[in-house]
Amino acid sequence: MKKKAVLKLILLLYLLLPHSLSALSLDETLNALSTISSNTRAQFRWDPLFRDGVFNMGSHSGAFSIAASEGETGYLLFDNRELFDVVLPYNDGGRLIFPDAFVSTLKNVFTRFHENDSSRFRIAAIVIDPGHGGRDSGAVGNFTVNGKTTQIYEKDIVLKAGLALRNQLTQTYPDKRILMTRDTDIYRTLDWRADMANAVSVGDNEAVIFISIHANYSANVNARGYEVWHITSGYRRTLLDSSRHNYSSDISSILNAMLEEEYTTESILLADSILMGLGQTFGSSLPSRGRKANDWFVVRNSRMPAVLVELGFVSNQQDAALMTSEDGLQKLTGSLYNGITNFIGIFEH
Repeated sequence: MKKKAVLKLILLLYLLLPHSLSALSLDETLNALSTISSNTRAQFRWDPLFRDGVFNMGSHSGAFSIAASEGETGYLLFDNRELFDVVLPYNDGGRLIFPDAFVSTLKNVFTRFHENDSSRFRIAAIVIDPGHGGRDSGAVGNFTVNGKTTQIYEKDIVLKAGLALRNQLTQTYPDKRILMTRDTDIYRTLDWRADMANAVSVGDNEAVIFISIHANYSANVNARGYEVWHITSGYRRTLLDSSRHNYSSDISSILNAMLEEEYTTESILLADSILMGLGQTFGSSLPSRGRKANDWFVVRNSRMPAVLVELGFVSNQQDAALMTSEDGLQKLTGSLYNGITNFIGIFEH
């Protein structure tokens, strides 16, 4: 009898005394979050001074405070709009410890956000096409400074612009593929450029956009300014992938016409957004030649929303100075970036 009484006493003391909650290390927490998506990696940062921590996955974040001791409760804030009561992570001898309940809440909310993202339309890839290259110099201009004349080539200007644009978009959209038809001074045929863009694989609710970058030329040395081109509304292509569907010819024709209308409308919206970005940057200092329609090869053969941007005229001294200066080219590519991100915001949200 005495032995049973002792065992009961030990059990009672175990239940009454505080003991450690089940918890995970930082690496274990990141590994748990990594199972949510194979394409989006979880990241963590924290400020030891203010004892604040943030988990990021794609465009979503969960912010919280690090507790002073084990067992403290507080709030987990997601995307600055949803608040959850949780047992907070704490610092144990320099190691961050994450309670199971905290990790479970974190994972559940990130999973819900990821599923919401997957179910809505999104831009999954952006194809940047710097025109010309290699043996194809594109437009050639003569730029004179202090009596010294330098020959400038369209292929060089648009490659620098394309690389700068890629860097900006990559930093903003780590979850999107930012692709280039060329990233060196290499010749690519028009067919190759369009085929490369069309070969980008996306999911059912995902899309690709195509931006071809060029510089203009005119025999009139006073001609200057930027312009953005899209496909004409009357042009018809075969856009529906017959290998993925088994519709009758009548249904296929209707669906193809609807898709053509959709891509044309989105191309116009993309063109307008880029024009707005350029206009906000330059105002009246650089003329806008507006939005124009033409069946340029890369635009009509890219089965996606597509535009062709002319940054300025290599044949005009003011435009040439702008496009060949570091500051000027940075403003031009920043304007393209602003226009593209604005379009993506409208498209996705």
